[in-house]
Amino acid sequence: MGDIKVHELRYPCSKCPLRALSVFRDLDDGELQFISKFKRGELAVERGATVLVEGNHSAHLYTLLSGLAFRYKLLHDGRRQILNYAMPGDLLGLQAGLLGEMQHSVEALSPLLLCVFERERVFDLFKNHPGLSYDITWIAAREEQMLDENLLSVGRRSAVERAAYLLSFLYARLQRTKAAFGAFRVLPITQQHVADTLGLSLVHTNKTLRKLAQRGLLSWREGGCEIKDAEGLLATARWAGLAETRRALI
Repeated sequence: MGDIKVHELRYPCSKCPLRALSVFRDLDDGELQFISKFKRGELAVERGATVLVEGNHSAHLYTLLSGLAFRYKLLHDGRRQILNYAMPGDLLGLQAGLLGEMQHSVEALSPLLLCVFERERVFDLFKNHPGLSYDITWIAAREEQMLDENLLSVGRRSAVERAAYLLSFLYARLQRTKAAFGAFRVLPITQQHVADTLGLSLVHTNKTLRKLAQRGLLSWREGGCEIKDAEGLLATARWAGLAETRRALI
C-alpha cells in the first residue's frame, strides 16, 4: 500500500456524512460511542492502489467513506476474476478480521477515503454490542446475496444481459450514497474491468457494450462509462433493481 497517505481525522463518526443518509440505520448513543473509539483514523488511497492483498494478514478493517473499489482473485497465470465492487459504506477486510488472512485482494478504482479500525477490537464489538454484531452479520449476508446474483448473471444471463445487469447494479448502488460526496457522472471502470467481472473476453465485451451503446443506454468514453438510460438498462438485464432497505454501517 505504498500509494496510501495518512490523513488527520476529517470526519468524526458523530459527523459522518454517510450516517446522515436515510439508507443507513441509526445507531444508539452507546453504539456510536464505541464506533468512535473503534475508529483509529482515515486513509486516503490513490486510484490503482492495492488496499488489501490475498493471503496477507491485516491489522485493520476499513469502511469505505468515499470512492469505488473492487474485490478480485488471481489465478497463477495472472488471469483475474473480479468478484464484486465496494461502495461508500462497505466494510473491507472482514475476512482477515475473522479468518486470519484475506481470501481476495482489493484495488481502488477511484481515489478512496477509508475509515480505519483495529482488527483486534472486533471481538469487543461482538462481546458488548449485540446490535453492532448483528450489523456485521447483516453485512456478511448481504455480500453473499450480491455474490449470488453475480453468479447467476455469469452462469445464466446472456452477454448483453450480464453487461446491463453489472452497469445497472453499479449505478444503482452509487446513487444511494451520492448525497454524501456527489454522484459519479461516469462509472470509473474500463472495459477490461467489465470483462474480468463477466468472465468474457475483451473482444466479446467490447462488442457487447457496443450493442448497449447503440440502443442509447450508455456511452463509453475516456474515464469510464456514462449511464444514459438507467431504466433501459434494468429492462435489458431483466433485473428488478435494488431492494429498498436500510443498510448497516460500521
